[in-house]
Amino acid sequence: MKKSTIFGLAIIIISFIIAICLYPQMPDKMASHWNSAGEVDGYMPKFWGLFLMPIVVTACFLLFIFLPRIDPLKKNVEKFRKYYDWFIVIFIAFMFYIYLLTILWNLNYRFNMTLMITPAFGILIYYIGILVEHAKRNWFIGIKTPWTLSSNLVWEKTHKLAAKLFKAAGIIALSGIFIQKYAIWIFLIPVLFAALYPIFYSYFEYKEIKR
Repeated sequence: MKKSTIFGLAIIIISFIIAICLYPQMPDKMASHWNSAGEVDGYMPKFWGLFLMPIVVTACFLLFIFLPRIDPLKKNVEKFRKYYDWFIVIFIAFMFYIYLLTILWNLNYRFNMTLMITPAFGILIYYIGILVEHAKRNWFIGIKTPWTLSSNLVWEKTHKLAAKLFKAAGIIALSGIFIQKYAIWIFLIPVLFAALYPIFYSYFEYKEIKR
Protein backbone atom coordinates (compact mmCIF):
# COMPACT_ATOMS: atom_id res chain seq x y z
CA MET A 1 0.00 0.00 0.00
CA LYS A 2 1.29 3.48 -0.88
CA LYS A 3 2.42 5.83 1.88
CA SER A 4 -0.07 8.42 0.67
CA THR A 5 -2.93 5.91 0.93
CA ILE A 6 -1.83 4.93 4.44
CA PHE A 7 -1.72 8.57 5.55
CA GLY A 8 -5.15 9.24 4.06
CA LEU A 9 -6.69 6.21 5.73
CA ALA A 10 -5.05 7.08 9.05
CA ILE A 11 -6.56 10.58 9.04
CA ILE A 12 -10.01 9.19 8.24
CA ILE A 13 -9.81 6.57 11.00
CA ILE A 14 -8.64 9.19 13.53
CA SER A 15 -11.58 11.44 12.61
CA PHE A 16 -14.05 8.62 13.32
CA ILE A 17 -12.31 7.85 16.63
CA ILE A 18 -12.57 11.53 17.62
CA ALA A 19 -16.29 11.55 16.72
CA ILE A 20 -16.98 8.47 18.86
CA CYS A 21 -14.92 9.60 21.85
CA LEU A 22 -16.26 13.15 21.95
CA TYR A 23 -19.89 12.30 21.28
CA PRO A 24 -20.96 12.53 24.96
CA GLN A 25 -19.30 15.95 25.37
CA MET A 26 -20.83 17.69 22.38
CA PRO A 27 -23.95 19.91 22.63
CA ASP A 28 -27.18 18.58 21.09
CA LYS A 29 -26.96 21.30 18.43
CA MET A 30 -23.47 21.82 17.06
CA ALA A 31 -22.25 24.94 15.27
CA SER A 32 -21.54 23.79 11.73
CA HIS A 33 -21.33 26.87 9.50
CA TRP A 34 -19.73 30.30 9.75
CA ASN A 35 -20.29 33.41 7.63
CA SER A 36 -17.56 35.57 6.07
CA ALA A 37 -17.24 37.52 9.32
CA GLY A 38 -16.44 34.33 11.22
CA GLU A 39 -19.82 34.26 12.98
CA VAL A 40 -21.86 31.08 13.41
CA ASP A 41 -24.91 31.05 11.15
CA GLY A 42 -25.76 27.36 10.98
CA TYR A 43 -26.25 24.39 13.31
CA MET A 44 -26.90 20.68 12.96
CA PRO A 45 -27.73 17.76 15.27
CA LYS A 46 -24.85 16.33 17.26
CA PHE A 47 -24.63 13.07 15.28
CA TRP A 48 -24.26 14.81 11.93
CA GLY A 49 -22.04 17.50 13.40
CA LEU A 50 -19.56 14.80 14.42
CA PHE A 51 -19.95 12.19 11.71
CA LEU A 52 -20.91 14.06 8.53
CA MET A 53 -17.39 15.29 7.79
CA PRO A 54 -15.70 11.88 8.27
CA ILE A 55 -18.38 10.23 6.10
CA VAL A 56 -18.03 12.82 3.31
CA VAL A 57 -14.23 12.63 3.40
CA THR A 58 -14.37 8.83 3.21
CA ALA A 59 -16.63 9.07 0.14
CA CYS A 60 -14.25 11.59 -1.48
CA PHE A 61 -11.25 9.38 -0.69
CA LEU A 62 -12.86 6.35 -2.34
CA LEU A 63 -13.91 8.45 -5.35
CA PHE A 64 -10.40 9.87 -5.78
CA ILE A 65 -8.94 6.35 -5.68
CA PHE A 66 -11.54 4.99 -8.11
CA LEU A 67 -11.54 7.65 -10.85
CA PRO A 68 -8.06 7.01 -12.33
CA ARG A 69 -8.94 3.33 -12.74
CA ILE A 70 -11.80 4.06 -15.14
CA ASP A 71 -10.09 6.87 -17.05
CA PRO A 72 -9.61 5.92 -20.73
CA LEU A 73 -6.28 7.79 -20.51
CA LYS A 74 -5.18 6.19 -17.22
CA LYS A 75 -1.68 5.62 -18.64
CA ASN A 76 -1.30 9.40 -18.68
CA VAL A 77 -2.53 9.60 -15.09
CA GLU A 78 0.27 7.25 -14.03
CA LYS A 79 2.79 9.78 -15.33
CA PHE A 80 1.82 12.23 -12.58
CA ARG A 81 0.25 9.80 -10.13
CA LYS A 82 2.53 10.69 -7.21
CA TYR A 83 1.37 14.31 -7.37
CA TYR A 84 -2.25 13.17 -7.53
CA ASP A 85 -1.85 10.77 -4.61
CA TRP A 86 -0.38 13.50 -2.42
CA PHE A 87 -3.16 15.86 -3.46
CA ILE A 88 -5.57 13.32 -1.95
CA VAL A 89 -3.63 13.39 1.33
CA ILE A 90 -3.48 17.19 1.41
CA PHE A 91 -7.19 17.46 0.65
CA ILE A 92 -8.06 15.00 3.43
CA ALA A 93 -5.71 16.82 5.83
CA PHE A 94 -7.39 20.11 4.91
CA MET A 95 -10.84 18.71 5.65
CA PHE A 96 -9.57 17.16 8.88
CA TYR A 97 -8.17 20.52 9.95
CA ILE A 98 -11.58 22.18 9.39
CA TYR A 99 -13.18 19.30 11.30
CA LEU A 100 -10.84 19.88 14.27
CA LEU A 101 -11.63 23.60 14.26
CA THR A 102 -15.34 22.76 14.35
CA ILE A 103 -14.80 20.37 17.25
CA LEU A 104 -12.79 22.95 19.21
CA TRP A 105 -15.43 25.63 18.66
CA ASN A 106 -18.12 23.33 20.00
CA LEU A 107 -15.91 22.65 23.02
CA ASN A 108 -16.17 26.42 23.72
CA TYR A 109 -12.81 27.51 22.34
CA ARG A 110 -13.30 30.83 20.51
CA PHE A 111 -11.34 32.16 17.53
CA ASN A 112 -11.90 33.74 14.11
CA MET A 113 -12.87 30.77 11.95
CA THR A 114 -12.23 32.54 8.64
CA LEU A 115 -8.77 33.60 9.78
CA MET A 116 -7.92 30.08 10.94
CA ILE A 117 -9.03 28.48 7.67
CA THR A 118 -7.24 30.97 5.40
CA PRO A 119 -3.66 29.57 5.62
CA ALA A 120 -4.85 25.98 5.13
CA PHE A 121 -6.91 27.05 2.13
CA GLY A 122 -3.88 28.84 0.67
CA ILE A 123 -1.73 25.71 1.01
CA LEU A 124 -4.40 23.54 -0.65
CA ILE A 125 -4.80 25.94 -3.59
CA TYR A 126 -1.03 26.24 -4.03
CA TYR A 127 -0.70 22.47 -4.20
CA ILE A 128 -3.48 22.33 -6.81
CA GLY A 129 -1.15 24.53 -8.85
CA ILE A 130 1.59 21.93 -8.47
CA LEU A 131 -0.80 19.15 -9.46
CA VAL A 132 -2.08 20.82 -12.63
CA GLU A 133 1.47 21.77 -13.57
CA HIS A 134 2.34 18.07 -13.84
CA ALA A 135 -1.04 16.77 -15.04
CA LYS A 136 -1.11 15.02 -18.40
CA ARG A 137 -4.18 14.80 -20.61
CA ASN A 138 -6.94 12.77 -18.93
CA TRP A 139 -10.70 12.91 -18.35
CA PHE A 140 -10.95 13.64 -14.61
CA ILE A 141 -8.01 15.71 -13.32
CA GLY A 142 -7.14 19.22 -14.44
CA ILE A 143 -8.67 21.84 -16.76
CA LYS A 144 -10.91 19.63 -18.87
CA THR A 145 -12.47 21.49 -21.79
CA PRO A 146 -13.26 20.28 -25.32
CA TRP A 147 -10.14 22.15 -26.46
CA THR A 148 -7.65 20.79 -23.92
CA LEU A 149 -8.96 17.27 -24.45
CA SER A 150 -8.62 17.64 -28.22
CA SER A 151 -5.00 18.77 -28.25
CA ASN A 152 -1.96 17.84 -26.19
CA LEU A 153 -0.42 21.21 -27.00
CA VAL A 154 -3.47 23.13 -25.79
CA TRP A 155 -3.56 20.93 -22.68
CA GLU A 156 0.08 21.64 -21.88
CA LYS A 157 -0.13 25.40 -22.48
CA THR A 158 -3.41 25.75 -20.56
CA HIS A 159 -2.11 23.80 -17.56
CA LYS A 160 1.17 25.68 -17.53
CA LEU A 161 -0.85 28.89 -17.21
CA ALA A 162 -3.32 27.40 -14.70
CA ALA A 163 -0.43 26.21 -12.51
CA LYS A 164 0.91 29.76 -12.23
CA LEU A 165 -2.55 31.15 -11.50
CA PHE A 166 -3.35 28.61 -8.77
CA LYS A 167 0.03 29.06 -7.12
CA ALA A 168 -0.42 32.83 -7.17
CA ALA A 169 -3.97 32.44 -5.79
CA GLY A 170 -2.62 30.29 -2.96
CA ILE A 171 -0.02 32.89 -2.03
CA ILE A 172 -2.55 35.72 -2.26
CA ALA A 173 -4.94 33.73 -0.04
CA LEU A 174 -2.26 33.60 2.66
CA SER A 175 -2.16 37.39 2.72
CA GLY A 176 -5.72 37.29 4.06
CA ILE A 177 -4.16 36.57 7.45
CA PHE A 178 -3.03 40.18 7.56
CA ILE A 179 -6.24 41.71 6.17
CA GLN A 180 -8.81 39.86 8.25
CA LYS A 181 -11.80 41.99 7.30
CA TYR A 182 -11.54 41.00 3.63
CA ALA A 183 -9.92 37.57 4.03
CA ILE A 184 -12.84 35.67 2.48
CA TRP A 185 -12.71 37.80 -0.69
CA ILE A 186 -8.94 37.79 -0.86
CA PHE A 187 -8.90 34.03 -1.32
CA LEU A 188 -12.19 33.57 -3.20
CA ILE A 189 -11.66 36.03 -6.05
CA PRO A 190 -8.16 34.84 -7.10
CA VAL A 191 -9.25 31.20 -6.89
CA LEU A 192 -12.31 31.80 -9.06
CA PHE A 193 -10.15 33.63 -11.57
CA ALA A 194 -7.58 30.81 -11.58
CA ALA A 195 -10.35 28.26 -12.19
CA LEU A 196 -12.27 30.17 -14.87
CA TYR A 197 -9.71 32.07 -16.93
CA PRO A 198 -7.90 28.93 -18.25
CA ILE A 199 -11.22 27.73 -19.72
CA PHE A 200 -11.42 30.78 -21.99
CA TYR A 201 -7.69 30.64 -22.59
CA SER A 202 -7.91 27.06 -23.85
CA TYR A 203 -10.58 28.03 -26.38
CA PHE A 204 -8.63 30.93 -27.85
CA GLU A 205 -5.38 28.92 -27.81
CA TYR A 206 -7.07 26.10 -29.69
CA LYS A 207 -8.41 28.55 -32.29
CA GLU A 208 -4.96 30.07 -32.66
CA ILE A 209 -3.34 26.68 -33.23
CA LYS A 210 -5.96 25.74 -35.80
CA ARG A 211 -5.15 28.92 -37.76
